[in-house]
Amino acid sequence: MNKLQREQIVARLKQLPALPASISELLASFGDEDIDVARIAHQIARDQGLTARVLRVANSSFYGLQSRVGTIHEAVVILGFRAVRSMVLAVGMNAVFHSEHCPGFDTRSYLRHCAAVGLAARALAGSSGHNPELAFTGGILHDIGQLVLAANFPAQYAEALAYRRQHDCFLVQAERDVLGVDHGEVGGLLAETWRFPIALHEAVADHHQPAGSLAGSLADLIHVADGVAHALGVVHLADEMVAPLERTAWLRLGLDVGRITAILAPIEREMEETCQALAT
Repeated sequence: MNKLQREQIVARLKQLPALPASISELLASFGDEDIDVARIAHQIARDQGLTARVLRVANSSFYGLQSRVGTIHEAVVILGFRAVRSMVLAVGMNAVFHSEHCPGFDTRSYLRHCAAVGLAARALAGSSGHNPELAFTGGILHDIGQLVLAANFPAQYAEALAYRRQHDCFLVQAERDVLGVDHGEVGGLLAETWRFPIALHEAVADHHQPAGSLAGSLADLIHVADGVAHALGVVHLADEMVAPLERTAWLRLGLDVGRITAILAPIEREMEETCQALAT
């Protein structure tokens, strides 16, 4: 099978339906100093499906609120705009892609892994100087390139998935061998198309090779969180593999084994409810 060309992928991305206006505005809000929070909250609330899923996250043990919130406006008041923005982006973007026609792609396992990475990134964010909500979003979206491939090139991606199983290798290696690109690069192309803020762009594009990003980038954090999630085995895959961490990312974050150990139990406790809240 012919390998995918960058131009071929970009052309397909440009044919994707436009993002919902609320999500596009939230992406643009990262660089806006004068955000009309009330207007954006009202726009989010008009999407009943998205609102229901965001409120499920807001009312889960993830945030540990003493009382339930019933509207997007209440969520903004109690949790803050940045937290709500994080939730909307996390639950809204993955829903754009439909991967059911790609043999071998397990959407449930994909979601569980991304939830675990989001939880790990959020837990590690404070000690490494990152915003916890942005870190959670980066974790949830870090593998979105996989969804792009499964939804838009299902036959080719199924071949890459089969190759990984046959050769017992890491997924990124199978993607490169079969497709000529990996999901990080494809996610980066999507980030350019949808104009992700630079931090999320780096998290998606460089989480498998964070040394190429600037020191202290979100890619470092997501790289480590990705390793933590795989090591925990919360996806329950018999053939799950744990890639070695890049020493550069570890040192730049200033982490220690004790900090990693401390976040493991909370991740396991919060996994099931987080997955249910994020599910479409």
